[in-house]
Amino acid sequence: MPISWARSRSGSQSAPKRPEFRFPPVRSRRLKYVVRGFDLVGMAVGIVPLDRIITGRDLVPGDVIIGLERSGIHSNGLTLARYVFFERGRLAIDHVFPELGIPLGEELLRPTFIYVPEILDIINNIPSLEALINITGDGLLNLPRVDARVGFMIDDLPPVPPVFRLIQQYGAVDDTEMFEVYNMGVGFCVLVSERDAGAALSILHRHGRRAQVIGRVVEDDGKGVHLPRERLVGHGKAFTPI
Repeated sequence: MPISWARSRSGSQSAPKRPEFRFPPVRSRRLKYVVRGFDLVGMAVGIVPLDRIITGRDLVPGDVIIGLERSGIHSNGLTLARYVFFERGRLAIDHVFPELGIPLGEELLRPTFIYVPEILDIINNIPSLEALINITGDGLLNLPRVDARVGFMIDDLPPVPPVFRLIQQYGAVDDTEMFEVYNMGVGFCVLVSERDAGAALSILHRHGRRAQVIGRVVEDDGKGVHLPRERLVGHGKAFTPI
């Protein structure tokens, strides 16, 4: 269904209903010689007191990595997905894979989960919270952005969602590129001490969010991301087979 300007405004006006969101007036500009229809662009700005910034500087080996479920591809890797399905695979946007159960276009445009309520609850109630990592572009390679010089052993990932298997199958994409581009089923990570892992999981489940312990912090001055089950190790922006 084509998206109208009126529908986009209606959707944007629902944003203030979410916790801690303030939505300014929408400003539009007609560029009829540049864009046919309209190009919708948005951004968000967060404000955090300097003494409350969570940088992961106190992470130590043995701390637990909790992975939160994702809703879809979370708006990352769409260029690759479009190429694989619509150019290479020549599929229609309304094609329905049995594994997905909905039109392909709807799967690729699933709204990204917003983790604000549950993460604020964890910030306020888990004293050993050490790091919060958004698993966006670069996937699990976002983990080493913490200040501490530690590594990450990810040895219990949830099953890979069907959409990623389909991208890999139709595009002949190898595991290294898939884990470099996509979240592969984990949309956000919470890192806490082992003693508080159960309490953190209880908060997440109370908010209706599926989550599980996916690994632990390990000694590694190189700040590597280790995926033993997938036989991959990551540094910087790349995974390599092991």
